Amino acid sequence: MSIITISRGTFSGGKRLAECLADRLGYPCLSREVIAEAAAVYGVSQVELGAALSQPPSFWDRFRRDRDRYLAYIRAVLCQRAKVGNLIYHGHAGHHLLAGVRHVIRVRVVADLSYRIHAAMAQCNMTSGQAEAYINKVDEDRRKWTRFLYGVAWEDASNYDVVLNLEYLGAAGACEVVVRMTELEQFEQTEQSQTAMQNLAVASLVTAALARDQRTRDSDFRVQADAGTVTIEGMVRMAATVGEAAEVASATEGVRAVVNHVVTATLAL
Repeated sequence: MSIITISRGTFSGGKRLAECLADRLGYPCLSREVIAEAAAVYGVSQVELGAALSQPPSFWDRFRRDRDRYLAYIRAVLCQRAKVGNLIYHGHAGHHLLAGVRHVIRVRVVADLSYRIHAAMAQCNMTSGQAEAYINKVDEDRRKWTRFLYGVAWEDASNYDVVLNLEYLGAAGACEVVVRMTELEQFEQTEQSQTAMQNLAVASLVTAALARDQRTRDSDFRVQADAGTVTIEGMVRMAATVGEAAEVASATEGVRAVVNHVVTATLAL
């Protein structure tokens, strides 16, 4: 059982690879579906959630809390899907949203600019100049987004388990490579990796619940989970928020106990 995340530049062929893998492996294939589900569960528009995964940091300068909240919602939904196993996700930053889980196969899809320009022209009726400008803008936004949130370069091959050039391999050839990777011992789901996935799923639900609740949504929290025990850290302005954070976490699915390390700003001085 494996989880496959596919990171790709726009018009690089990542969607075709994801669909090919879904046909070969019989895995669910998700992208925009995660945003749609998060919108339905948390009562936020799909446009706003999509922007949280695409707009550069400067767009969110005045709305950092909103951006963090939207990302928490997306991660919570993706983790609930991923904890079951056997999943293909070809959305932006999937390998970061599921960081720390060993049976996640992190795929990066690339293609030469000329290939991508011709794909954009064919699919969107763009001129060559329009296609190149659009591709460069989207790529630059993703570079800024990834650097800002995770402190890494989007194109850095060390962030992935394999980098595939679809211009040469084609979707079928790339699909064959990834199918073979699912058979490798290194990506087998183990008790340890499944535990990591379950812990991440619980922590993501708690983070999303804290981000959604009116009493706690304006505070920053760090959440970790271990076999149902959730540890919350953070600094809040009002003493009442300390207990409210624990209350929100305790009411979250999968939480058995809460270790509350939240403090007020005055106590931290």
